[in-house]
Amino acid sequence: MTTEQRPIFRPLTVRGVTLRNRIVMSPMTRMGSPGGVPSEPMDAYYRRRAEHDVGLIVTEGIGVDHPTALGAGSLGEANMPELHGEAALARWKDIVAGVHQAGGVIFPQLWHQGPIRTHRTGPHPDRMSSRPSGLWGPHVGVTTAPAPYIEDMLKPTEPMTDEDIVDAIAGYARSAANARAVGFDGIAIHGAHGYLPDAFFWHETNLRDDRWGGTALRERATFGAELVKAIRAEVGDVPIMFRYSQWKQQDYDGRLAQTPAELEELLGALADAGVDIFDASTRYYHHPAFEGSPLTLAGWTRKLTGRTTMAVGGIGLANELKNSFAGEVGAVNNVPDVEQRIEAGEFDLVGVGRSLIADPAWAEKVRAGEPFLPFHPRVLASIA
Repeated sequence: MTTEQRPIFRPLTVRGVTLRNRIVMSPMTRMGSPGGVPSEPMDAYYRRRAEHDVGLIVTEGIGVDHPTALGAGSLGEANMPELHGEAALARWKDIVAGVHQAGGVIFPQLWHQGPIRTHRTGPHPDRMSSRPSGLWGPHVGVTTAPAPYIEDMLKPTEPMTDEDIVDAIAGYARSAANARAVGFDGIAIHGAHGYLPDAFFWHETNLRDDRWGGTALRERATFGAELVKAIRAEVGDVPIMFRYSQWKQQDYDGRLAQTPAELEELLGALADAGVDIFDASTRYYHHPAFEGSPLTLAGWTRKLTGRTTMAVGGIGLANELKNSFAGEVGAVNNVPDVEQRIEAGEFDLVGVGRSLIADPAWAEKVRAGEPFLPFHPRVLASIA
């Protein structure tokens, strides 16, 4: 088998957008955007990965045009990018142009922190954070956060009103329109890890009994479905990717769906609304999703929806994201297993985050059969 015949290097076309291979730079927050405006190093950061053969670049999470989209999170994050305002859009236009000049494809990941945002922080410190039922949820995942953030996050708020919800969806739609105006090739939505869409999906944070809630997962999927429809109306016929997860920052053992049937309720609603690519975010890409079956979360996603699906979680590395900040994480060549799963139709794309931060040439090393670099948290100190 030639290199180009290998499953991971076969092109893939989704809604007329062709990816040169199946390797995707997974979104990873870099905090290099003072005042919401990407700094100059961000140009080379994204372009360099495209130059080194990454098939699709999904940007770090970019705050949508809504007052409570961004603020301090569980670790006090700052300097996160936005997708509105003249200065930020001008910088994103330059970044997109650089990726295109390198032959790459790039989507922005639209992001609203929802319950994860610490109240009264970020660009609009006068505002309380947006939460479907005013709740943060279980707080297992924030035990290592600075005490002031934990204390503030756990404070309940007023539930979002119907007007609040409509305003938040409109903010996503405006940012999606801005993304197309500056040249992005598609749209990615962060609907995982406890952020706003996920807070509507999860029974711990959505106790509503109106059209935005309910006891069934398909009922709690309404916010996500309406969000996708609003974005589709703005961007037209380009790919829409949606990231979802079982785990939450508040609870690493949290689950949206206990069974494949429940998962189908969520994914079916999102697929019907217009999602083209599902990004099934897991801690380990190869772990089975449900008891009694060896199929992974990405595999179940592909089986239940028939849509293009991306697997993510520990590809190229020996440990998951949560355990990556105490020291070096060794490199592991699990690409042969990944390719077997692509060939078997389990999933279509592979999301690579930390490995591509550590080494922009990771995709070329896969092609050449060269050893990978390990990941060390010190590489996060600079944008390179």
